[in-house]
Amino acid sequence: MKVQIVNKGRNALPAYETNSSAGMDLRANLEESLILRPLERALIPTGLFISLPEGYEAQVRPRSGLAVKKGISVLNSPGTIDADYRGEIKVVLVNLSNHDFEIKHSERIAQMVISKHERAEWIEVELLDETARGDGGFGSTGM
Repeated sequence: MKVQIVNKGRNALPAYETNSSAGMDLRANLEESLILRPLERALIPTGLFISLPEGYEAQVRPRSGLAVKKGISVLNSPGTIDADYRGEIKVVLVNLSNHDFEIKHSERIAQMVISKHERAEWIEVELLDETARGDGGFGSTGM
């Protein structure tokens, strides 16, 4: 699949790091470093604009290394970029650690996965079919 992209930033285009990678790293496009204090969140620009084909979305997800090593995550994870959005891709980062975190220009801050999706058509009914689980919620199928 080919996706149109405009790069108004100073970083290379996102790329798959290995042949089996599902996501591409997104990099911060900053004029100067930014300090993210504990429990603080910030909207980080990437300088990237994309045009996805209809029926596809881009999901912005945390980078596991930043999450486990530094406590940095994507707040609205996964963030969805719809096929009709044409604005800059920005990442909502949050610092869940007890330490300041410096975000530098070109730092890998998140990953983006392009996925095909379906659209649902609601069929309103009076009752739903029965299942063994029924209305059991969180933790009802065991730990």
